[in-house]
Amino acid sequence: MSASTPSAIDLTEKQQRILRYLRENATTKTYFKSRLIGSELGLSAKEVGANMQSVQEATLDLTIEKWGYSSGTTWKVTMSTTNPSVARG
Repeated sequence: MSASTPSAIDLTEKQQRILRYLRENATTKTYFKSRLIGSELGLSAKEVGANMQSVQEATLDLTIEKWGYSSGTTWKVTMSTTNPSVARG
């Protein structure tokens, strides 16, 4: 298996960008609005929402839940930990 084969996880370029953004920011944030993710990545809120299910299915290190709808969709994103000694904040 080659590390340079993004097709191995079957994510589009947009989905890979969303996943990378969430991984980079989930250590300091828990809630993400589709509109703000889109703003950071040059996507619309609809594009983020339409791609989020594929992102959810492709990652084992993040738990992604649709959380709220007021003023746009909010996603609750938490890092999955397999190490019980990791402190939660």
